[in-house]
Amino acid sequence: MKAAVISGQGAAPVYGDFPEPEPRDGCVTIDVETAGLGGWDVLGAYRLAVEYPCVLRGEGVGRAEDGRRVYFGERSIAPWGGWAERTIVPAAEVWDVPDDVDDRTAITMAIAGTGALVPLEKAAIQPGENVLILGATGTLGQIALQLARILGAGRVVGASRNADALARLRARGIADATVQMGGDDDLAALKATRWGARVVTVGTGAGANINLSAGDLLFRTLTVVGTGQRPPADREQIWRRLLDMARDHAIAVDHLEYCPSSDGVDAPRRHLCAKVGVAEHL
Repeated sequence: MKAAVISGQGAAPVYGDFPEPEPRDGCVTIDVETAGLGGWDVLGAYRLAVEYPCVLRGEGVGRAEDGRRVYFGERSIAPWGGWAERTIVPAAEVWDVPDDVDDRTAITMAIAGTGALVPLEKAAIQPGENVLILGATGTLGQIALQLARILGAGRVVGASRNADALARLRARGIADATVQMGGDDDLAALKATRWGARVVTVGTGAGANINLSAGDLLFRTLTVVGTGQRPPADREQIWRRLLDMARDHAIAVDHLEYCPSSDGVDAPRRHLCAKVGVAEHL
């Protein structure tokens, strides 16, 4: 079968042949139809203890052996992964996709959607409050802006380094205002919050270290939330809630879509995809 294959530590993924998944008890073999790509899918291929060669990670949507249309998380059994014609995933991580949900929405509302909803609910937004979303132009950030309003925020502000992407947020009406950040001093955004602000940081995607003084947190609260290390049944329940919210409130996220190709590997992110297509998270 064809797949995005990583041959060794630090090697770029290459579109090529890879052995078919080997069936095993408690797992589901899936014909991949659409695969998603996030930053952790790439980083995880090199930072985790994986065997090489291996397939690039990734969540996706496909067909199980019994014909069910299913979503699968980024937990394919190594060395297989989502960026291949077929993958194999623990049964608990394989969730039926409702007929009225397209592949893009099913993928977007899973890992990224959970990463947005859980911390926002942790923040306990009160009706009319101001909410600032850092990293607002990424997939998680775009979802968070829209969820913040759904959860009752009165004014939603997006912050990022990308001026063009920020302009799109305003044009789409999902941010009331935007702030272009510069340099590496993200701490300035925290210091700009009002006294009484509730600050929630999600995972370690923005960096493993947070350099704060007691004064930085004076009259503010800081919560650090990890969203992925929950039992599969809990994550599925959150995902299904998000699918309902996406349907009821028309949540939309920018995507790049790439179709299969094997004409060179000079730009591997454009040429590596599954059988039907890849929805890559911005």
